[in-house]
Amino acid sequence: MGITMTEAAAQRARAFLESRGKGVGIRLGVKTTGCSGLAYVMEFVDSVDDTDSVFEDKGVKIIIDGKSLVYLDGTELDFVKEGLNEGFEFNNPNAKGECGCGESFNV
Repeated sequence: MGITMTEAAAQRARAFLESRGKGVGIRLGVKTTGCSGLAYVMEFVDSVDDTDSVFEDKGVKIIIDGKSLVYLDGTELDFVKEGLNEGFEFNNPNAKGECGCGESFNV
């Protein structure tokens, strides 16, 4: 399936990469934490490992390690603004539930 981005997320990611001045894309992943078990991780990528999967959508490279891809396959990354808050949001079809604060999820 892969990973996709909304236009809002792609614009924001491109802006971050341009202001940073370097990097090949963004890394999405998961880590074990929180009250539901897994949390999303997002960071800049300066080099791609041989074991990474690379997706490109709307001009942004999305890099994911093999372990995280199992949990993120089919996810759409969005960027939302609600009042004074703004941030990236993961629309993950694999998530079966989230904790009350929205910081972690389970599959």
